[in-house]
Amino acid sequence: MSPLTERADRVAAAVKLHRAVARRRAARFLAEGPNLVESALRRGLVSEVFATAAAIDRFADLLADAPVYEVTERAAKALSDTVTPVGLVAVCRLPETTLDDVLATAPRLIAVPVQTSEPGNAGTLIRAADAMGADAVVLAGNSVDPYNSKCLRASAGSIFSLPVIAEPDEAATVARLQAAGLQVLATTIDGEVSLDDADLAGPTAWLFGPEAHGLPTELAAAADHRVHIPMPGHSESLNIASAASICLYQSARAHRA
Repeated sequence: MSPLTERADRVAAAVKLHRAVARRRAARFLAEGPNLVESALRRGLVSEVFATAAAIDRFADLLADAPVYEVTERAAKALSDTVTPVGLVAVCRLPETTLDDVLATAPRLIAVPVQTSEPGNAGTLIRAADAMGADAVVLAGNSVDPYNSKCLRASAGSIFSLPVIAEPDEAATVARLQAAGLQVLATTIDGEVSLDDADLAGPTAWLFGPEAHGLPTELAAAADHRVHIPMPGHSESLNIASAASICLYQSARAHRA
């Protein structure tokens, strides 16, 4: 096989990773742009990098030790899903961390978004969890693929800084967290405990439901407590990323104290 043919085959295989089913099958995903590529390289997850001649010149320091394949502008556009591609895309291996791995480290703070379908919200939540020192994010139930390109961008690289795990069975996830010694707190509008009064000193897992319909009733009931966020203003609800940011901050504050 000629080098040109091999390169074309690699690009063709990478383009397929825009689809979730292909990502699962190959255990690979695409990271686009210097920030995500740098984060993936630092984590040691990069299999190969595709870059245009201009990008290779522009990001020479970043790519110094990376396995780089130079591609045309046309190929770079096919690999990108942004309006203005920078010509830099990495193929990355999916991390292999499991919930059991996380629980074995005696975690202090875990964020559990449930049935999160909007990739921007999921990525923003992952970024907030990283900022607040969470040990992991567990996407429970039928949730978005965290390695969706929009989720990756919204995470601003944080998806490479902490374990992000998908667990389809919501009830089993709650039971495993409780068995590992974490108190599980469900965020609900009518929770019996105010966030101001919640005891957050111990290891805690937060359940966050989608804004449209909140947490499933039976899942909220399975939590140790249901917590509401006091809102003295006129807004009746918060989206999942905003609510998570507030609750995770309060937990991080309690742990610092």
